[in-house]
Amino acid sequence: MYEPFPGNYVWNLSVNICIGMGGAIGEIDRANERVRDVAKQGDDAGTEAFFSAWTSMADQVAGLADEAAAAEHFLSAAEKYRRATAYYITAERMQSRHYEPRKKAYRTMLDTMDRAVVAGSLNCERVEIPYGDKRFPGLFVKGHGAGPRPCVVFCNGLDSVKEMIYLSIRDEFAKRGVSCLMVDQPGVGEALRLSGLCAIADSERWAGAALDYLETRKDVDHRRFGMMGWSLGGYYAPRAAAFEKRFKLCVAWGANHNWGELQRRRLAKEGDRPVPHYWDHVMWVWGKDSLEAFMDCAPQISLVGVVEKITVPFLITHGANDRQIPLAYAHQSYDEAVNSPLRELKIFTEREGGIEHVSADNMEPARSYIADWMAQRFNEM
Repeated sequence: MYEPFPGNYVWNLSVNICIGMGGAIGEIDRANERVRDVAKQGDDAGTEAFFSAWTSMADQVAGLADEAAAAEHFLSAAEKYRRATAYYITAERMQSRHYEPRKKAYRTMLDTMDRAVVAGSLNCERVEIPYGDKRFPGLFVKGHGAGPRPCVVFCNGLDSVKEMIYLSIRDEFAKRGVSCLMVDQPGVGEALRLSGLCAIADSERWAGAALDYLETRKDVDHRRFGMMGWSLGGYYAPRAAAFEKRFKLCVAWGANHNWGELQRRRLAKEGDRPVPHYWDHVMWVWGKDSLEAFMDCAPQISLVGVVEKITVPFLITHGANDRQIPLAYAHQSYDEAVNSPLRELKIFTEREGGIEHVSADNMEPARSYIADWMAQRFNEM
């Protein structure tokens, strides 16, 4: 993994994810130079300085995109807007939920992403998914090819957003004829930040709502739905596929067999964490007002006794050097998915790359492997 901040895993992870979203190393390095000394103070200290450096860079790149758009160089503008979106995501994601400027940065990110879609005429449609008396949003990318296409619902983890998924995946699924609905499900993105929808353990509820929406679309093959998620989505997706039988395949991009148990290990300072201000962040995501209340609910966030209910093809990928989620969890999910007619565990090694958490060090090997696997499974149907 590229480590511009030696000893600071959380900051380094954020930078690598941004590179995976298409960030330019030269721009990233200039922003990082402003905060190299601050990073030595640990995960939480200095995140506001990081925010200032990265939003300044994002503003500059977005300004260049505006200039290109004004000159009617729309494809050039779209590339710059996409890069600026990645920088805003990275800056905002690193902050405490109580840091007021992150709210403006988040809305600016949404607007910048919209500008990228319009300027580049991108294959990316914003949609709204009814969910009880509220809604949560998604980005729909249409698979190439004639006729209704199979579609996978791609959910976030603990701290990602749908725009991060899009910038990391782009058209790779679509090129293989697979449509993708990338969702800000309860607990992340707009659902959490703008609608106050907190995470729930029974992910089949909101995943089912996503399918209800997809069944209204004529460009989707309603017989071929898939479910996938990365990071904590490695819990959400298998849980959803176990109980929502309209899903015909499942992918866990990074196993997360027993996230509840992992929280006890993190309290004991085992392993690395994904974001600064970690405990405050998880309480926000799960709608708890104290660490004790969160820890009381954490044990239910487990696939023990769940993956055995998966009755469709099931792919689990994991990085051999994942410093957040134990590799043993990947083996547990595989070993217990005894009723899947086609289960596969793919561990990424140094030879192919993608060895860190959700292959943040090199997303291409995992992204391509998953896309090929899904396309093959859907074609077999």
